Amino acid sequence: MTTSPEFEHPIKAYGYAARDTSGMLSPLTFSRRATGDKDVRFKVLYCGICHSDLHYVRNDWRSTSYPAIPGHEIVGVVTEVGSNVEKFKIGDKVGVGCLVGSCRSCQSCASDYEQDCLKQVQTFGVPNFDGTQTYGGYSDQMVADEHFVLRWPENLPLDSGAPLLCAGITTYSPLRYFELDKPGTKVGVVGLGGLGHVAVKMAKAFGAEVTVFSTTPAKEKEAIDGLKADHFINSKDEHQMQAARGTLDGIIDTVSGNHPIAPLLNALTPHGKLVLVGLPEKPLDVSAFSLIMGRKTLAGSSIGGLKETQEMLDFAAKHGITADIEIIPIDYVNTAMKRLLKSDVRYRFVIDVGNSIRL
Repeated sequence: MTTSPEFEHPIKAYGYAARDTSGMLSPLTFSRRATGDKDVRFKVLYCGICHSDLHYVRNDWRSTSYPAIPGHEIVGVVTEVGSNVEKFKIGDKVGVGCLVGSCRSCQSCASDYEQDCLKQVQTFGVPNFDGTQTYGGYSDQMVADEHFVLRWPENLPLDSGAPLLCAGITTYSPLRYFELDKPGTKVGVVGLGGLGHVAVKMAKAFGAEVTVFSTTPAKEKEAIDGLKADHFINSKDEHQMQAARGTLDGIIDTVSGNHPIAPLLNALTPHGKLVLVGLPEKPLDVSAFSLIMGRKTLAGSSIGGLKETQEMLDFAAKHGITADIEIIPIDYVNTAMKRLLKSDVRYRFVIDVGNSIRL
């Protein structure tokens, strides 16, 4: 017989959960584990809403276990630490991103690529090592092994910094890994949404010359004046796309809607790299010829390991990088999800958990 989420663990917790594929979220009393020797417990203050949260609560990927509490852009203040915790103390500001566990012994983990561990434990929606389901940050508290807890830079705002725990590392990591982080590098960013606007900020901070591709001409002013991109291309305009051929060292493609890849490959210089961080539903239509000619690379990237995520937060704090956000109370979350489905947000919703979950 399955144990109720309220009684799986000894510490009572409160959150907002989806119960079925409607994706509608409502209050849920559940439980968190007791603080272990290497655990950090913290009061959740803010949690960003990622597009993957929407997919998850509606079971779009056919993998959701209900009740489902999403959220992997979580920041707060430490309330308890285990006896063997070395990096944190009560009162510290901390964050938890997309991972709360991994095997810690495979080659990926040893190389600080926990995101590639075959036994990784995601922050919500999967079995933890004890067999119970993980629940995310749409909740009043979190507990995690200190290895998966991030030190929050003092000068990085908690609210607008929270989305960096997903959008920040998702864009920072490929810029670093594919060596698109050198001053003067010509970088394209496809899509100007939750991921794309952060990608522009990261690339500019590295000193890149940034070109934004969008199917929405009205976003040109936002891209150039607001985000300080150097160029804007309407990707529906064949003349503009033709003029862009062979001009970019690399492109970060953040779009999850189905869209043509060939014109983006054409925009690369020889040896250029097109890196996908979005998740289109349909298979890509890619000609081998478009890759072979110019020895171009088509690659993918998800997040980064814990060491790199901490590096990203410190980089963001140094360069004043935050997400552009709209703060909402937790009881607005269903309306926010509907708006997110219509791309009606500039550019990330962040839940004010600390002030809106009523016990």
